[in-house]
Amino acid sequence: MSARTLFNKLWDAHVVRDLGGGVALIAIDRIFLHERTGSVALKSLRDSGRTLLDPSRVFCTMDHIVDTLPGRGDSTLMPGGTQFILETREAAREAGIRLFDVRDPLQGIVHVISPELGIVLPGATVVCPDSHTCTQGALGAFAWGIGSTEAEHALATGTLRMSRPRTLRVNFEGVLPPGVTAKDMALALISEHGSVGGNGYAVEFAGSAVRALEIEARLTLCNMATEFSAVTGFIAPDEKTFEYLKGRDCAPVGAMWDQALQQWRTLCSDEGAQFDREITLNVGELAPMVTWGTSPQQAMPVTGRVPDAGAAGSSAEAHARALGYMGLEAGQALAELPIGAAFLGSCTNSRISDLRRAAAILRGRRVANGVRAICVPGSMSVKRQAEAEGLDVVFRDAGFEWREAGCSMCFFAGGESFGHRQRVISSTNRNFESRQGPETRTHIASPEVVAASAVTGRITDPRSLVPIHDLAGSNLAGGPR
Repeated sequence: MSARTLFNKLWDAHVVRDLGGGVALIAIDRIFLHERTGSVALKSLRDSGRTLLDPSRVFCTMDHIVDTLPGRGDSTLMPGGTQFILETREAAREAGIRLFDVRDPLQGIVHVISPELGIVLPGATVVCPDSHTCTQGALGAFAWGIGSTEAEHALATGTLRMSRPRTLRVNFEGVLPPGVTAKDMALALISEHGSVGGNGYAVEFAGSAVRALEIEARLTLCNMATEFSAVTGFIAPDEKTFEYLKGRDCAPVGAMWDQALQQWRTLCSDEGAQFDREITLNVGELAPMVTWGTSPQQAMPVTGRVPDAGAAGSSAEAHARALGYMGLEAGQALAELPIGAAFLGSCTNSRISDLRRAAAILRGRRVANGVRAICVPGSMSVKRQAEAEGLDVVFRDAGFEWREAGCSMCFFAGGESFGHRQRVISSTNRNFESRQGPETRTHIASPEVVAASAVTGRITDPRSLVPIHDLAGSNLAGGPR
């Protein structure tokens, strides 16, 4: 048998029927829903007279619309949000699926709780009506975002019709400098190769720098495959993966664990496997990255200056629009930009390791006057662990709001938002126009940059506040059990 890529192994293992022309019917192992789209798919399934094929493979959480303010319930700041929650709860109970409800101790953002509970496993296919489902590829799964109609089909049949993507391997080689993270790796890739650089590809992240990352950092890297326009992103599972998963709620145990482990160890690209395309980046010279425009590809080192259209590689019209929206001029230093708010959260950077690293910068410091700072843990399990470690005290003492778990102000859905033309430094994944509120200006960066900027009141290189050796643990492992 010829050498095969990891993606080809994942694809071939799930083909139910080859439909010809590069299209196949693919078996779906796990379906995750949330209250923004889950109720739509479940109600549509019921109204069509179809039944759910296997409730044990389906999970649902309240994360997108649910408020993150302390003492929350079913009421939301988003108009009509309560109805989404009530309808999702009813539909989930009627279907008999596992629901992580508003007050469930395991509730959280879908792409945070799925790995921490061991719902996603190496070699599995995982779908969710959310574009950042690719996050879960960090554990060696084939995970991708779908629409509500596709979700209904998967619920009813356990399959989806899909065109086979091309394969792309992105090799990150070298050793990450202190203070530089997986978030910076993702932004560097997208800024160099464009926000459509991965379009049509299943992207395997590989290389010595990826192997050195702990699991939570790998989740961050795979999370932003969708900002690269990739169909999915994934990393071959290894001993770190297996150690992370062992003992988690939904992971196999006993003889089933041993059997699974034997199969998981085959999930890698064979020596000599051919990819449709390969990219190699050396991380040794990377610096903390920050976006300056309204696309993730409009990013640069925090020490840099806003580029002109030629240097940015964009059309004059698109460049001028981004500068106008962000209130910037070419040549302006990023580190001179004052901010009005700092947001730490989202499925990109809200895990325990993210909070630990931000807290290390905030400890003994205060948020600058006039800056609103918010920290939203990715799950209630992360929140409890952070509180057990005293991180909540660090955030509160620094002047951050300490919230309940959820997507919160990663995106604006008509409820809570940052102010009109407010400049926000954010650990989220998207900086599109009005992403965090009407005409809000979002700069995306790592948790370290968010914390450092909150303290100084302007976009700041965290290495200027903390000794380099204190930033050496940027990719610490962790994860609630």
